[in-house]
Amino acid sequence: MKGKKIAIDAYNAIYQFLAAIRQTDGTPLMDSKGRPTSHLSGIFYRTINIVESGIIPVYVFDGKPPEEKSAELRRRIEIKEKAMEKYEQARKEGEIRSMKKYAQMSSRLTNAVAEESKELLQAMGIPVLQAPSEGEAEAAYLTHKGYTWASASQDYDSLLFGADRLVRNLTLSGKRKLPNKDVYVDISPQFIDFVTLAKKLELSREQLIDIGILVGTDYNPEGVKGIGAKTALKIIKKYGSIENAIGKDLDEKDIDFDYKHIRKLFLDPKVSEPNSTIEMENPNEDRIREILVNEHDFNEDRVANGIARLHKGMKISKNMERQTGLDKWF
Repeated sequence: MKGKKIAIDAYNAIYQFLAAIRQTDGTPLMDSKGRPTSHLSGIFYRTINIVESGIIPVYVFDGKPPEEKSAELRRRIEIKEKAMEKYEQARKEGEIRSMKKYAQMSSRLTNAVAEESKELLQAMGIPVLQAPSEGEAEAAYLTHKGYTWASASQDYDSLLFGADRLVRNLTLSGKRKLPNKDVYVDISPQFIDFVTLAKKLELSREQLIDIGILVGTDYNPEGVKGIGAKTALKIIKKYGSIENAIGKDLDEKDIDFDYKHIRKLFLDPKVSEPNSTIEMENPNEDRIREILVNEHDFNEDRVANGIARLHKGMKISKNMERQTGLDKWF
């Protein structure tokens, strides 16, 4: 990925920062006024790590979500509210491990958090794009059209939206604890090439979307009752589409949603062309210090060191971008 532009699903990455960068009891990093700063710490230091690796990050922020996603958004809010209730209970009982677990689950990305993240990235000279709707769809579009080399997100939906290449774990680092176990695993980037994937599975993008619909997507979270990934794959491989499988291995009464419309949401999402060249710019050091040090009490020396690393990393990334990549010969 050295010298390549990577379109990062900004909300997806910021949620990771809000959930992961916390104290041992689950308390997020905060400034002297009690405002959360976990997202700013993640944006600043982990973006610097990415740039130092020779990668050019392009953060894509969500716009207005489609109406069809409202049920999924309500479901997520309910999960967070229940997690907060369990957090309060764990706090009363002094269960530190449970406190962190439920605090992470209750993380919320507010408009203020999103705007602060944008301001810091822009001060750092990192490209920031505003999607008209789903940031994940816009990132996939940028990759499919060649504005960026790959999309970065934890969500496999990026492939359904048309990303030719997907990178997972790009904004994560270190080790991750397995759920409900005292076991930690190393985190490293995972790369998926859609052409290779589709060829190996002998599936088209439309067929992969149909598999997603049967299992459940953000637009139909429940999917089709009794159908998991392996069964969905078997059905679509056998019949080619949901339409062809209805009345055979699929019962029409179990599909109580407009699957054709959902398919269209993935095939033709609301996206837009970039209105300017996607390039890194020189960091605004004074603005970075104003945001991190003056407004949010970050350590001045650590921020100064980060700025120096950012300058050095940008030179590396820009030099790598100018060099001829090996992939042009294949």
